[in-house]
Amino acid sequence: MIAAQFGVALAQGAKVALLDIDPQGSLTAWGRLRAAASKAAPGVEVLAISGWRLANELEKLKASHDYVLVDTPPVIDSDARRAIRGADLVLVPLNPAPPDLWAAEGTLKLAAEERRPAALLFNRAPAASRLRKRLEAEITARRLTLLPVALANRAGYANAFADGLGVTEAGPATQAAQELHEAVRSLLALLDGTAAR
Repeated sequence: MIAAQFGVALAQGAKVALLDIDPQGSLTAWGRLRAAASKAAPGVEVLAISGWRLANELEKLKASHDYVLVDTPPVIDSDARRAIRGADLVLVPLNPAPPDLWAAEGTLKLAAEERRPAALLFNRAPAASRLRKRLEAEITARRLTLLPVALANRAGYANAFADGLGVTEAGPATQAAQELHEAVRSLLALLDGTAAR
């Protein structure tokens, strides 16, 4: 769902490819809904590619699109490794809870092995909690990057996704859309910073 939301927001003025390599296929299902959605803005292409063709197709997409977002499986497999190897930035969404941070370890380790910058994004986050503050402190102490904008637990994201839309299309004036735009700006600033290194 994160790739779809970010992809739609980025497509406002850019050409975006969303690549689904997760065997669950939820991004591909969303793409089918999107093809039939009358409110869907142009500029977002959804594809499902896996296996040995992935690295080559990823390079082609990067050459023909402004942004390519890859939805990977939550487990580390050879496709996830190929996607990380070709990434400019690895974004790891997680709920602000210790088990999610522990589960992110494999992806963060793989990104480090492939020498790819990585960032964490709090998803379904409460506005403020002691646990969230504790995780933020742990992330800072470990010198990991956390996007400064978290996505709250809002029904707008799921409702838009169920209609084949991004929240910025389904409810452009909502808090969810504003929050997402802020998260995208943070992501782009981070990408600019990694490109400058």
